[in-house]
Amino acid sequence: MSDTLMKKIQLIGLVPVVKIDDAAKAVPLAKAMIAGGLPVAEVTFRTAAAEEAISNIAKAVPEMLLGAGTVTSVEFAKKAVKAGAKFIVSPGFNPEVVDWALENNVPIVPGVCTPSDIEAGLSRGLSTLKFFPAEASGGVDMLKNFAGPFSNVMFMPTGGINAKNVGSYAALSNVLAVGGSWMVKSDLIENEQWDEITTLCAEAVLALQGLRFAHLGINETTKENAQVAAAALELLGMTRKVGNSSTFLDTVIEVTHTPFYGKHGHLGFACNNVDRTVHYLQKKGFTLNEESVKRDDKGAMKSCYFNEEIAGFAFHLIKG
Repeated sequence: MSDTLMKKIQLIGLVPVVKIDDAAKAVPLAKAMIAGGLPVAEVTFRTAAAEEAISNIAKAVPEMLLGAGTVTSVEFAKKAVKAGAKFIVSPGFNPEVVDWALENNVPIVPGVCTPSDIEAGLSRGLSTLKFFPAEASGGVDMLKNFAGPFSNVMFMPTGGINAKNVGSYAALSNVLAVGGSWMVKSDLIENEQWDEITTLCAEAVLALQGLRFAHLGINETTKENAQVAAAALELLGMTRKVGNSSTFLDTVIEVTHTPFYGKHGHLGFACNNVDRTVHYLQKKGFTLNEESVKRDDKGAMKSCYFNEEIAGFAFHLIKG
């Protein structure tokens, strides 16, 4: 399976599951999704228009990372790839479809919901699997349980996921990306509400990040000076925790022991996946301060700073 393709999907983090009844609406739909920050789509073979819709998007919107979903037969798989799909997704583990995809070097993400299903995927060398139907099969808790015995497997949960719970899935270390259709509902497509789809896509991408304010950083020149500031904040009822490079007051104020990034200090924001949120913010014009990046033992970012400041404060991301 193409590691590059899966990496792209992981950085985007959200795969819209699209049902198209009229192939003529496929191209404006794809453009609306891209405008909302989602250059990936899983067009499902739930309608007779699926093959033509995939072909239309592949020809007119080549920047779309295009996949085919609900691929339940080798016939559908062949049609999807011929039409221009770059990857295929199936609701269950169909050995014939999986074997055909592997033999033809077509990236496939088959559906699983039990340990036996996962082992069937592993036996064929697959390490990315669709968890379906996600909510009905135990949701986030089940994926956490899978993380122990199947530590090298990444999942694409789909089914019952919406704007309210997408963040809880995206925060899991064994989730490659999340699948959902709430931003591309059939009635919106039918009524050609492209602006609404663009808005919903943008809202979904932001919700996926799980961004929330974590702490305010205050620059001091020495550890001693930092303790003077900390002592004053303790009088306000805050608890001091002295570290090697900074002192925290509760978890919301950090006083550095030496001058650090930012004219006035820094703003720390937590997110579900630092690599993914960096990708998201780079699309918005932020640039990564490469020397600030810290990674875990698997190479994933744990924290970073950006080169841009906000009102004199450096901008800081942490996994949380």
